[in-house]
Amino acid sequence: METARLVAELVEKYRGGPAPLVQVGDPVLRRVAETVDGQVDDDLLRELVEIMFATMRDAPGVGVAAPQIGIPLRIAVLGDPAEVAAEVAQARGRRPLAEFTIINPEYAADGPEIAFYEGCLSMPGYQAVVHRPESVTATYEDLDGVRHTERFTGWPARIFQHETDHLAGAIYIDKAETRSLATNDNYTQHWAQPTPERAAAALDFPLP
Repeated sequence: METARLVAELVEKYRGGPAPLVQVGDPVLRRVAETVDGQVDDDLLRELVEIMFATMRDAPGVGVAAPQIGIPLRIAVLGDPAEVAAEVAQARGRRPLAEFTIINPEYAADGPEIAFYEGCLSMPGYQAVVHRPESVTATYEDLDGVRHTERFTGWPARIFQHETDHLAGAIYIDKAETRSLATNDNYTQHWAQPTPERAAAALDFPLP
């Protein structure tokens, strides 16, 4: 099985540490990832997840999907210390999110759309405004095979959507207001306010 071989090779090479992040343009980021259904044994799957967490922390980031390290499986890891200014945290609904693993995740919107800048570890150096539902009802399995249904709101909902989209072959820029696209330096210089209203007015893109 090709996927099992890829996982075994990656784990053998990067066991205990981070793996390189796949960058935009690599076809694995545009494939619909395979449902996790016994392709890989439990011990190997846990080792893969450990590498994904190490990769996320090393970047650093708030989530990594398996395709971002070259593995076309429906797995992602999430976690956010939310170390941002209180004004930003309040405006964006950003709160600490304990690290956890999502396997075969799905989500459905259950709230209005809201727009904020976001970026991606597989497209470094840039940020753009993305409209996303403010809250979602999410379903996923954990590493023990237990199915969860959970409602996420604010920034945790954005992280869940962003990482789950990777598993469908989608990158945040597909949903972004392209007129908002900025280098990290220009974002910091011009648009690093808690909300993107100023950027929308100056760059002429719509907000919900």
